[in-house]
Amino acid sequence: MNTTVNGPDGQPRCGWCSTVTEFFDYHDNEWGYPVDDDIRLFEKLCLESFQSGLSWRTILAKRDNFRAAFANFDFNQVADFNEADVERLLADKGIVRHRGKIEAVINNARRAKELVEQEGSLAAYFWRFEPVESDLPEPQSVSTSNESTALSKALKKHGWKFVGPTTVYAFMQAMGMVNDHVEGCVFREKVEDARKRFKRPGKA
Repeated sequence: MNTTVNGPDGQPRCGWCSTVTEFFDYHDNEWGYPVDDDIRLFEKLCLESFQSGLSWRTILAKRDNFRAAFANFDFNQVADFNEADVERLLADKGIVRHRGKIEAVINNARRAKELVEQEGSLAAYFWRFEPVESDLPEPQSVSTSNESTALSKALKKHGWKFVGPTTVYAFMQAMGMVNDHVEGCVFREKVEDARKRFKRPGKA
């Protein structure tokens, strides 16, 4: 995966963009940029959980449907979902109709509320697991890390579900805790600049 492909403007991007044209916009404007908004972080982690065993193309194509189905991933609202909501979601052809994953989102919304009460915000908690830059492997060379394993274990201890180390690592890539744009990708430096300007939540 440590290759590049030219985008519509002729500039090199990460090779995975070539899979489908829809990936270019996601890659250029979202993937790897640091996020500190709790709702967006919850959404990203939920979508990575839904992606497990499926293609990211499937999830990205259904993202608006997921947002509509799950109250824009406002975990304060999702935490109040009940069995009737589960049945409603299982009948929703616009999303991935997997009972375990649907129930996990509702469970995780409740756990998210608890974590915010304990830690102040999801962002402050998640960003504690940011790896030391010197310890990072070659971009896109691994699917888990010590940090993703540690965060996975910590979340499971808090009662979260469908948050294995691979899912969590994909989440860390997506929300900018790891800059996994390959060397030669025109957006690697842009993302790194954004990360340098980013104020880590919970830090003075």
